[in-house]
Amino acid sequence: MRIAVIADTHDRYPPELPGLLLGAAEIWHLGDVCAPETLAEFELLGAPLRVVRGNNDTDPRWPLTLDLTRGEVKFHLVHIPPARAPAGVRVLLHGHTHVPSDDSDVAGTRWLNPGCVSYPRAGVRSFAWLEVEAGGFKWELVEL
Repeated sequence: MRIAVIADTHDRYPPELPGLLLGAAEIWHLGDVCAPETLAEFELLGAPLRVVRGNNDTDPRWPLTLDLTRGEVKFHLVHIPPARAPAGVRVLLHGHTHVPSDDSDVAGTRWLNPGCVSYPRAGVRSFAWLEVEAGGFKWELVEL
């Protein structure tokens, strides 16, 4: 299963981004969408769209966190990274920092951030592909 992971659109994104996400089995947005209309083009791609609410979002339809299991891997989606990962989570995905990252904590939880597609703080806009297979996954950062 190939999942596109984006974060921090803040009402804008590069015009080529929706085309780059074609073929995604799902699209996960890690918050700070801002205006819900920003998601219209992504919804037209036909893949299920999962969204968590960021600190700049007000849409009550989006949860603050979302726990998903794909390919026997438990994922926790959140906008602002917590102090520690919830118990039993193998991968914590977050946005908020506008900087891509790939870290692991002492408990072995992988912490992943796809960066930002609108206002990057690391000088480059980015998103990521998450490829999940039975019991494992691959993370690939894509610079825009």
